Amino acid sequence: MFSGASNFTDNVDRTFMFTFYVSMFFLVGVTIVMLYFVYKYHKKRRPKSEHIEGNVLLEVIWTVIPVILVGFMFVFGWTNWKRMKSPPKNAFLIKSTARMWSWSFEYPNGKVTDTLYVPQHKPVKVDVTSADVIHSMYIPAFRLKQDMVLGSTNFVWFVAEKTGIYNLFCAEYCGLRHSYMTTAVVVMPDKEFNSWYNDTSQVKAAPGKDKAASPGQQLVLKNGCIACHSIDGSQIVGPSFKGIYGEKTTVTANGKEQQVTVDDAYILESLMEPNAKVVKGFQSGLMQPYKGTISNEQAKQIADYIKSLK
Repeated sequence: MFSGASNFTDNVDRTFMFTFYVSMFFLVGVTIVMLYFVYKYHKKRRPKSEHIEGNVLLEVIWTVIPVILVGFMFVFGWTNWKRMKSPPKNAFLIKSTARMWSWSFEYPNGKVTDTLYVPQHKPVKVDVTSADVIHSMYIPAFRLKQDMVLGSTNFVWFVAEKTGIYNLFCAEYCGLRHSYMTTAVVVMPDKEFNSWYNDTSQVKAAPGKDKAASPGQQLVLKNGCIACHSIDGSQIVGPSFKGIYGEKTTVTANGKEQQVTVDDAYILESLMEPNAKVVKGFQSGLMQPYKGTISNEQAKQIADYIKSLK
């Protein structure tokens, strides 16, 4: 499936199929021999047990052959692993941050998206880290998977050989909406990618949607806010953004309930200290503080976007 999608796909597939066929051969072979022995040496046919001294040649054969086969598996696996851990120096660098439950990709020119856009036929290195719990970047078509850990930066690299849109998943259970933590890798011809990369006026929410977003909407998309807060009134794991600006809501602060008005000041506080006042009916501790990640001005832009949803 997706043969040749990346520079690793075919080699990984060959290694997997070699291991699979060898395993199946021995599974079937051992099962047949076992059933044969069960039949041949059943007590009805061999009521009297026999003492067998053994066969040195047979023992050598069934020891040496598996060792050789396992040695081949090791060499294939080691070779692929070494290639995956040896990115070329000229690789195009992208920084990826995973958080509950969204992806963020930052490019050298400062452009940030929630979808991974890459050029065709060029090496790409993606530095990966987490903003909260352990996540795992998994691109099945490219045969790549890498854990993303808070406080640690790992990487994956690849050369996308075919244009198209490929699924990107989180492969490490990371909480309530883990199964929703999906996005895409969009592989573009080099010329098309350069045009997209140099146009910093747009942030795409998803492949094929080129509508320019307001600064506040760009920040909401960039930081993955819509993974927890809907914009259509539906309830996810956090309150919906639709129609909340200027309204009063009940929150829990220091174990006590109180009424607050959703305004710029409240939104700023909710971004910087999300667990200080938790909206009634929602769980605390799920949202990580954005202090140091966004400025007060950016918080105001997000507030303006939420206000526009009224």
